[in-house]
Amino acid sequence: MKKAIGLVEWKAIGLGIVGTDAMVKSSPVELIQATTVCPGKYVALVAGNVGAVENAVKNGVAAYPEGVIGQLVLPNVHPDVFPALAGATEPKSDRGALGIIETFSVAPAIRAGDAAAKGALINLLEIRLARGMGGKSLVLLQGEVGAVRTAVERGREAVEEGMLVAGVVIPSVDPALLREVL
Repeated sequence: MKKAIGLVEWKAIGLGIVGTDAMVKSSPVELIQATTVCPGKYVALVAGNVGAVENAVKNGVAAYPEGVIGQLVLPNVHPDVFPALAGATEPKSDRGALGIIETFSVAPAIRAGDAAAKGALINLLEIRLARGMGGKSLVLLQGEVGAVRTAVERGREAVEEGMLVAGVVIPSVDPALLREVL
């Protein structure tokens, strides 16, 4: 069972691949994503028990420490984070409020998505990681207006200073726009 998630973000693709190899060889973790992201960076995301994830992140960072842009170990991650990272969550309705949290980097978005899901009863739709967005990341969530406002606020609070671009709520999103955003 996946209880923790870990991430390392590097400024160079080749060395990020080397770091990812060190991560998965050092610990019994599941490789969730290993991919290039804008602008020319590399991100590795692993899941597993807390100790294994901590060790994997430590070894990934050690493989190329001067190239690390960000790192994250998130124990007791909300279960909705995993399908949201895969973009596999369907809207429960084409009505209701839409919450959007935008960050300057990958790790803060995952932290924001986890905090939002833990902070209110919402549908965590997607955590979109820095692909085609100039290095920014995006959290999309849906639900009743009050719950979405609370979740967005919790997500904003979880993002470290200087890494939040925006956290906004559309109280009644247009169904056509919701389909386009997703």
